Amino acid sequence: MVQLEHLTAPVDAVVARMRALDAALHPRDGVAVFNRVYLAVTEEVDRRLDAGEFADPRAATALDVRFAERYLAAVDAAAADRRPPACWRPLFQFRRHPGVRPLQFALAGINAHIGHDLALAVVDACHTLGCEPADLEDEFDRVGDLLVSLEERIREDLMPGPDLFQIADPLTHLLGSWSLERAREATWAAARALWALRHCADVAGEFAERLDAAVGFAGRMLLTPLAG
Repeated sequence: MVQLEHLTAPVDAVVARMRALDAALHPRDGVAVFNRVYLAVTEEVDRRLDAGEFADPRAATALDVRFAERYLAAVDAAAADRRPPACWRPLFQFRRHPGVRPLQFALAGINAHIGHDLALAVVDACHTLGCEPADLEDEFDRVGDLLVSLEERIREDLMPGPDLFQIADPLTHLLGSWSLERAREATWAAARALWALRHCADVAGEFAERLDAAVGFAGRMLLTPLAG
């Protein structure tokens, strides 16, 4: 039990940080909307770690914590008036826009975190653990499966009701163009590519920069204002 507590302590710290953000941010703030979604995911990962449901809890912890640290670093950068990664900029720029719906904020955050941060987190975790991406594939899939299971609930909870029929059609069309499953597949390919390029710093850096920009462009589209 001591060993398990030692492994889950970093995840507990991440959960505590997200809970503090949840308490500090206005509920309609776009970052708060995403933070609530991500907090639910991280709490579930923590619960499953405590229950011994991961075959390799050390690998699962490393991936989960490195993943969360990238989101929290973006939050810290924005709070300090520094530029967060391009993938996160649309969410921070539009976080208070009255024409952006909560579901858009949630999926834009997921897009940034899955499309960019997760690929880099796999590489970070491989360096931490001294392993290859293939050794983390089971943990990557488990986290991805958890996000997919939550996506439908997120859409149901945050989709506008019949009284907002005027924006339902454009919102459905806009968000139907983005797929978490496709983002997951692209992220795994990007993580493997980044790992293969780890000894070519210039090329790896350019690849990561292009990935960041592309994910940021998709996030900007997801946050298209639909109503004033």
